[in-house]
Amino acid sequence: MKILIVGGVAGGASAAARLRRLDETAEIILFEKGEHISFANCGLPYYVGEVIREKEQLVVQTPEAMNIRFNIDVRVFSEVLSIDTEKKELVVKDLRKGTNYRESYDKLILSPGAAPIKPPIPGLEAANVFTMRNIPDTYAIKDFVDTHQPKRAIVVGGGFIGIELAENLVERGIKVTLVELANQVMGPIDFEMAALVHQYLKEKGMEVYLEDGVTSVRQEENYSIVSLTSNTELKADIILLGIGVIPDTKLAKSANLVLGERGGIQVDKNLRTSDPDIYAVGDAIEVIDYVNGHPTLIPLAGPANKQGRIAANHILGRQDEYTGTQGTSVLKVFDVTVSSTGNNEKILKRFQIPYEKSYTHSLSHAGYYRGATTISLKLLFSPIDGKILGAQAIGQAGVEKRIDVIATAIRAGMTVYDLEKLELSYAPPYSSAKDPVNMAGYVASNILKGDHKIIHWDEIKQVDKENALLVDVRTPIEFGMGSIEDAINIPLDELRGRLQEIPKNKELILFCQIGLRGYLAYRILVQNGFTNLKNLSGGYKTYTTAMQEQSNRDIFRYEELQKENVQQTTTSPQSKQVDVTIDACGLQCPGPIMQVYNTLNTMQLGQVLEVITTDLAFGSDIKAWCVSTGNLLLEVNTSNQLVKAYIKKGTALQKESTNLNSPNNDKTMVVFSGDLDKAIAAFIIANGAAAMGRKVTMFFTFWGLNILRKPIKVNTSKTLLEAMFGMMMPRGSKKLGLSTMNMGGIGGKMIRYIMNKKNVSSLEDLIQQAQRQGIRIVACSMSLDVMGIKVEELIDGIEVAGVATYLSAAELADTNLFI
Repeated sequence: MKILIVGGVAGGASAAARLRRLDETAEIILFEKGEHISFANCGLPYYVGEVIREKEQLVVQTPEAMNIRFNIDVRVFSEVLSIDTEKKELVVKDLRKGTNYRESYDKLILSPGAAPIKPPIPGLEAANVFTMRNIPDTYAIKDFVDTHQPKRAIVVGGGFIGIELAENLVERGIKVTLVELANQVMGPIDFEMAALVHQYLKEKGMEVYLEDGVTSVRQEENYSIVSLTSNTELKADIILLGIGVIPDTKLAKSANLVLGERGGIQVDKNLRTSDPDIYAVGDAIEVIDYVNGHPTLIPLAGPANKQGRIAANHILGRQDEYTGTQGTSVLKVFDVTVSSTGNNEKILKRFQIPYEKSYTHSLSHAGYYRGATTISLKLLFSPIDGKILGAQAIGQAGVEKRIDVIATAIRAGMTVYDLEKLELSYAPPYSSAKDPVNMAGYVASNILKGDHKIIHWDEIKQVDKENALLVDVRTPIEFGMGSIEDAINIPLDELRGRLQEIPKNKELILFCQIGLRGYLAYRILVQNGFTNLKNLSGGYKTYTTAMQEQSNRDIFRYEELQKENVQQTTTSPQSKQVDVTIDACGLQCPGPIMQVYNTLNTMQLGQVLEVITTDLAFGSDIKAWCVSTGNLLLEVNTSNQLVKAYIKKGTALQKESTNLNSPNNDKTMVVFSGDLDKAIAAFIIANGAAAMGRKVTMFFTFWGLNILRKPIKVNTSKTLLEAMFGMMMPRGSKKLGLSTMNMGGIGGKMIRYIMNKKNVSSLEDLIQQAQRQGIRIVACSMSLDVMGIKVEELIDGIEVAGVATYLSAAELADTNLFI
């Protein structure tokens, strides 16, 4: 049998290898228009970002190696022009020779892939405008970046390729603007989940324009001007299009093969086209959505590989069927992972499929084991029988593992009740006894069983506030940091004693930070006679993330970027040519700073020092220290719990830019004491200074740290000595005693009573006032370690830093207090 394959990479190359494994005698010819038949197309953006450094690493299989191992006739630089279905022949052009010839076949497999969308917008043919489909495209982008060293890039499109390109350009030190026509990035996930990505892109310093599109590009002498539908004009050095892809169906059309309703090549379960001797696989075909049963386009490498194998099986007489694609995907966004499987809300609504949804924000592993981070997981399921329809998750660790479990559950036709019962691997570094997948199952099952009624973030605006009451069951401190408009605060732990304050003739909307405390409050109330109540699914975290501004517009000034480039080129090149490296890992503040100081004293003016440390407060400290000492901080970055800083030994330019003798009215104070009266005095002074328009820094050290502790126990990993220390110290501001006349705690209660009677703000109110006024509240990182207090035990909004941060603020202040 003679089998021809058009196109390599995932679908074509896997089909060719499978055919040879099943039939040693078959004649197999693979045609590829370009030079490479099998390359890491999903890894291309990472070559631009220099994560993948060698070109050879992008090539999975060479034509020569494939011929030797599989005895396949691989013909690169061979473009298939047309298909003669009657004669069963291809017309092929040898691009090196410029000649055409015909090649006959018994069976034909089409794997032409998909082409990048390049809309008919004026100016997109310029030399600095790129798309990414293959290795030559990737080389061209990287060569441009290496040669021209652009300061600003505009990436058009917020899909997988667009996000990956944006990330890798940022990693190269380029300021990136992302322009997306839709109201969110990453179409496979829903808006409120994408909102988490939007906020993270902002944190990474990216400019984001949502619900905006490109109308034209025009070239100036040294840059391009990109015009948007909002009438905004953006200047850029390089423009990259990541708008999406469309199936390459040119050959299929020439052979009069039937195309599907979504524009891809129509195939049956055996991957046969409308011509029984022609098969098609990969990004060019329409597949059946495994969840909803409708035709769709899902250009992913995993399904393409499977399709190549199934087509080969069927050609050689093995019964095999492709049962559909569920779109399981994962994306790295800097340090965050975004993953999804199955259908999202948009698709379910389009096909009028009834669904319910739940949100959970679980830890990636046991909270008491160092490094646990949050996984935000959305589950979509049938309200009738609980069958799982889709899932989306975002977090820093363990995200794809959980989505893979749920993807498997979807294939198995499982329900949310089955997720409750899954026995998944557990050890503190990897998971919790109740895995995030189990937790998602518990929450969804509770909804279906009627254990609690829910309301979603996008329904809050429809609440009739005349007949409903929003109840925030978080702590007063959390409530003070922000809440839903018109909500009242009744902390969960006070709820049973304050039932008389809650009306039974109104609908109650309960909420907490992530949904758990709201659920507990719901169960308390429903068993105390309250019947008209709902819990906000996903809590305030889901609500506030979705409701805030999603774009991040107008944060770059092109001219300033160019000036910055000139200054760096002439005075402080960030070449990363390191002269000395010191490893300060394991040292606590001020150890790393002292090592920097001692090492720089031995170095020559202009030399570069690299510092590596595990002290996460070092990034803040070293910035302040460099400003104070006249040294130049070239770069500081945090990755995998390591902080790396690059410091150029002091230059006259840096010292001139910081006049330390200039008059200043800032105020600083060291809060050493943990006494209630002294804490009250400290915050009264600080709030007074802030009210006068002064900048205030409060540096809490040793016993003063107890003021900043959360009032509830937080599960953290501690040594025996640390745990004993924690038990002996007051947990939070409400447990503090007076410096004199404490009388076993009675004195503290008396002064609080008097303050309340005289309308003097409590210490807790004073702390909230300070945070609202922007007072900088800093916890000493070294003292935290000595006292055995973990960062997780501190109230929200506290900065952790070292003594250099405090001293830098003190040098710019005219008043410094020690309390």
